Amino acid sequence: MKSANLGTDPVKQLVLRLALPAMLAQFVNVLYSIVDRMYIGNIPQIGETALAGVGICGPIVTMISAFASWVGVGGAPLMSIRMGQKDMDGARKILANCFLLMFLMSGLLIVFAYTVKAPILRAFGATETIFPYADSYMSTYLCGTLFAILSLGLNQFIICQGYSGLGMLSVVIGALVNIVLDPVFIFVFNMGVSGAACATMLSQLASCLFTLWILLFGKKTPITITFKGYEPRICFRVLTVGLTPFLIILFDNVLIIIQNVMLKLYGGAESDLLLTCNTIVQSFMLMITMPLSGISGGTQSILGFNYGAGKHDRIHLAERHIIKTGVIFCTIMFLLAQFASPVFIRLFTQDSLYIERTAGFIRIYTLGVIPLAVQYAIVDGFTGMSISQVSLPLSFFRKALYIALVVIFCIFIGADAMFWAEPISDVIAPIVSTVTYLIMLPKILKCQSLRA
Repeated sequence: MKSANLGTDPVKQLVLRLALPAMLAQFVNVLYSIVDRMYIGNIPQIGETALAGVGICGPIVTMISAFASWVGVGGAPLMSIRMGQKDMDGARKILANCFLLMFLMSGLLIVFAYTVKAPILRAFGATETIFPYADSYMSTYLCGTLFAILSLGLNQFIICQGYSGLGMLSVVIGALVNIVLDPVFIFVFNMGVSGAACATMLSQLASCLFTLWILLFGKKTPITITFKGYEPRICFRVLTVGLTPFLIILFDNVLIIIQNVMLKLYGGAESDLLLTCNTIVQSFMLMITMPLSGISGGTQSILGFNYGAGKHDRIHLAERHIIKTGVIFCTIMFLLAQFASPVFIRLFTQDSLYIERTAGFIRIYTLGVIPLAVQYAIVDGFTGMSISQVSLPLSFFRKALYIALVVIFCIFIGADAMFWAEPISDVIAPIVSTVTYLIMLPKILKCQSLRA
């Protein structure tokens, strides 16, 4: 697979060449949770309850990916900038330090997660009925923490070198392993929810081994993992830049936790039903947000490289094409959400009540996904150029608005009203981000030119 030239290739073709494989990779990555939840939801007699249990685990699973993003998305833009500056030694040092950080984080996470697992699951909304399934899934899943972090984090360093096709292949390998092993462990070996977690762990191992092979022994990527040049200052810089995507995912976790808690508190007799519905809604939303983050995140290397090279015209042009690509994708997903959501829901349950209620929630929840494409492109664009002082507040604003609306709607209107919080925040936040982008980016690029 040939590398893209980030500094000279036509921008439109470059955006498509990097965005589409990254989008497809993230779409395939969604299959990890979708396939797990699909098979779990169809376990005889306990399917809906077990599905709610796995949904409770969602924030912890996402938190592991947040730490991978902290290092991967923090280090990859910096490496792109160094490559744009022709500083290949500096690029190798960044990758070496990021590899070390991922190892250290994995060890700390495993110890911490096993220590506080039970009280956290209960705090996240697990009822007595749901808790055994949540605990069973989480206990097994945590064993693969190192594989998850390395596969997700290191993949960013393949993509940022222009090899988005290899990045996609890494994810596809993992997803295929998961699809094959899920029914074997769940139904053939009769392992239930722990079988789903075991299949996911082994699929992450497969993806991890492929990624390590590329970055340790591969001949294609110019920057590979070395075991030297460790510097605390580099680690600090990586963690500073990566703080934005980390906190974004962290806040996504907080959102899911607050959702589950509010549904538990204000859902009354329907709380377990609403928790299951919300799990399916979030699964559908992942099919939008993950590929969308693939589009905006997969093209960060274009922005970072050209920012480092001082090619400002290519930055503006790239952002326009990234936004356009995201809007087209989100428009398609919006139409599917409005007219085909019951087909998706039937993958998880055949119960007509669950299908009817969840379809209505999905239609509401996705009303603002088209402007959401603008939000992702702008926030990830600033992150790709290592301008986290702008991207972080913009992301925080959307999350804070959402949390406030969830709490207000549940308390004063009812649990069902919670689903309106998403489209409202997805319309208001992009407006604020667009105004900020139009004002701030020209000033930032002008300052860079003056420094040069």
